Amino acid sequence: MPALTWDDIGERFYETGVDHGVLYIPDAVGVYAEGVAWNGLVTVTESPTGAEANAQYADNIKYLNLFSAEEFGATLEAFTYPDEFAAFDGLAEPETGVFLAQQSRGVFGLSYRSKVGNDLEGEEHGYKLHLVYGCKASPSEKAYSTINDSPEPITFSWEITTTPAPATGYKPTSLIVIDSRTVDPAKLTAFEAILYGDTVAAKLPTPDEVIAAFAGV
Repeated sequence: MPALTWDDIGERFYETGVDHGVLYIPDAVGVYAEGVAWNGLVTVTESPTGAEANAQYADNIKYLNLFSAEEFGATLEAFTYPDEFAAFDGLAEPETGVFLAQQSRGVFGLSYRSKVGNDLEGEEHGYKLHLVYGCKASPSEKAYSTINDSPEPITFSWEITTTPAPATGYKPTSLIVIDSRTVDPAKLTAFEAILYGDTVAAKLPTPDEVIAAFAGV
C-alpha cells in the first residue's frame, strides 16, 4: 500500500461562490411545479442544528449515546428577490403595487449552486447543486440609510427553517447536494433541464425523483 501524501497537484480543492439561485413555488398539492430565477444572491449560510448527544448511563458506566433529531436551516442574503417571493415573506398584494405586511408565510423550495475549485482548473473544476425543501422565511431587518459619498446597496436577509421531505428508504431530508464531479454528465444535463426549465417550466423534483434521475451506473 503506498504511503499517504498531501497537497498533490490537482487535489488542492476548495469551495467558493453562490449563483444560479431559484425560488420554487408549490402548487395546490405541494409539488414545487414553478421555478423563478433569484437574481442578486450574496450568501447562503447553511446552518444544521440538532444531532446532539444525550448520554445514557447504566451499571455505573456510560452505556450509550442517543442523538437528537437533526434539523436544517439557513440564512439567505441577497440584494433583491423575485416578486413571487413576497407571498413567502409575509406580504399580501390586495391591489397592484399595494402590499400588506404581517400576513401568512407560505412554504417554498430553493436551489443554488456553489463552485468547487482546485489548483489546476480554478473555479471551473466543478460545482455542487444544493436543493432545499420545505422552506419558511422568518421576518428580517431592512436598514435604509442616507446616500453619501460611499453609497452601498442594502442587502436583505432571511432566516430559513425547513420541514424535511420524505425519501424512500432514508430518513426525511431538507437538503440534497449533487456533485458535478462525480455524477454522470449526461444525467446531470438532463436533470438541470428539469431544475432550470427547458421545454417545460422549471420545477424542483422530489427527493425520490432526484435519486431516480441519477440511478444506475
